Amino acid sequence: MATATEALAQPSASLSERFIRFWNKYLLFVYTGGAILYLMAPVAVMILFSFNDPAGKSNFVWQGFTLKAWLDPFGVAGLESAVQISIVIALLSTLVATVLGTLIALAIERHDFRGRATTNLFIFLPMATPEIVLGASLLTLFVAIAAPPFFPLSAITILIAHIMFNISFVVVTVRARLAGFPIHLEEAAMDLGANELTTFRKVTFPLILPGVLAAALLAFSLSIDDFVITNFTAGGTVTFPMFIYAKARIGIPPQVNVIGTIIFLAAVLLVAVSTVASRRRAMRDETIARRYAAAERS
Repeated sequence: MATATEALAQPSASLSERFIRFWNKYLLFVYTGGAILYLMAPVAVMILFSFNDPAGKSNFVWQGFTLKAWLDPFGVAGLESAVQISIVIALLSTLVATVLGTLIALAIERHDFRGRATTNLFIFLPMATPEIVLGASLLTLFVAIAAPPFFPLSAITILIAHIMFNISFVVVTVRARLAGFPIHLEEAAMDLGANELTTFRKVTFPLILPGVLAAALLAFSLSIDDFVITNFTAGGTVTFPMFIYAKARIGIPPQVNVIGTIIFLAAVLLVAVSTVASRRRAMRDETIARRYAAAERS
């Protein structure tokens, strides 16, 4: 009787083990696929509705396929100027914030100076402060100064605000890249006669370039996407997010989805180009190292 019971229990145990092995093997793939689908669903809807042919002003219900919005992406009054202003501000704020943030990250990570802990605190404050509080504070500051370029509010005040909050994200991103930086490569370059500027240009900067590019892409995305802080500091200037907010009350035109799709595809292209370039650089460096090692052995 005991033998028969053990024989009946054995298949269920093996089935359970097979299920556990299957779950452990494919759990990561299922989780990753689900997360990607969850994140990409709004983007897919945006791309789909850029081809919609709405019957009225509302673009929330699928009516039919058309290319009219793609053939005339700036067919809505005010959209072209709003996109141009947003792109210019995003590019300028990204450039300035990336340069300043990279230098600050290098200073904080590499040097021990008086006020280092306080600097760290002030770097994290803009990230921890709610945007509505930050925007109201900036508005109060600009109005209190009451002198150009801080007042009257304009595209310049938006640029100043975007540089301010972008610096924090650049510093954090670049510091993450510097955390595992091989210092011995810089020391070897300086032992071979390179000065500090040459070492930074030939050794340090190429190695931290992926982190700098990631920080720049993040800063650009945050700048072109920001609404709350921009709304407090814009004055009469209308950016792309503010244009969308104004149109949302009467109906978002499909041209907005077209511009959003173009921005998304441009960001994906930049990331792809950056990744390919980094891999090619790594393969080239590995090839050079192998040739040098072979020459040394011979």
